[in-house]
Amino acid sequence: MGMFPDPSLNYEQGLVGIGGTLEVSVLIEAYTKGIFPWPQEGYPLLWFCPEQRGILKFDQFKIPKSLKKKLKLYQSIQYTQNKNFVEVIKACSAQKRNDQAGTWISENIIEGYINLHQAGLAHSWEVWENSELVGGGYGVLCKGVFSGESLFHKKTNMSKLALIQMVSDLKKQGLKWMDTQMVTPLLKSFGAEEIPKQQYLTLLSKTQINEAKK
Repeated sequence: MGMFPDPSLNYEQGLVGIGGTLEVSVLIEAYTKGIFPWPQEGYPLLWFCPEQRGILKFDQFKIPKSLKKKLKLYQSIQYTQNKNFVEVIKACSAQKRNDQAGTWISENIIEGYINLHQAGLAHSWEVWENSELVGGGYGVLCKGVFSGESLFHKKTNMSKLALIQMVSDLKKQGLKWMDTQMVTPLLKSFGAEEIPKQQYLTLLSKTQINEAKK
């Protein structure tokens, strides 16, 4: 039966569960159902499936004009995947964000997702300049659905370059969209949108069914 309730039901503020652990099996069940952990200081572990869900359809992915003009300046940038997941998730945790006083990427989250990475389900992208890690991001690929978790940058535009590379690699794997959970201004500038939860859960289910047929 599992530890999570039916995410299609109505929950106040999208909160579907409280407590539990971040063991690999628990995270797999959560992502399979469209649920994700979002820790908040002073509370037990919280799990969400919000009424409005952020997604990025790859056929609607667009590079902002302001960035497109600058891409030729970054020809010396190098990209890797899964070269240093630990450093990427820790950098995402340390990233200062204008809309957040702290970080939801707690030590427990870091440990849980490192374990998920070692199980082959959490993946990182690294952006390098002169052998220095200057940007990147990570997410979870489970049953044909990729959920983007976080991006970071140590130099201007490097998180954006990480997102571009991430989408490029996922498209090569045959994916047509990614779950962004929320829609930040950065993601919106690349074409991300919010859709109702029920529409998202239908998309999630169809994608998982298609993946199972492969």
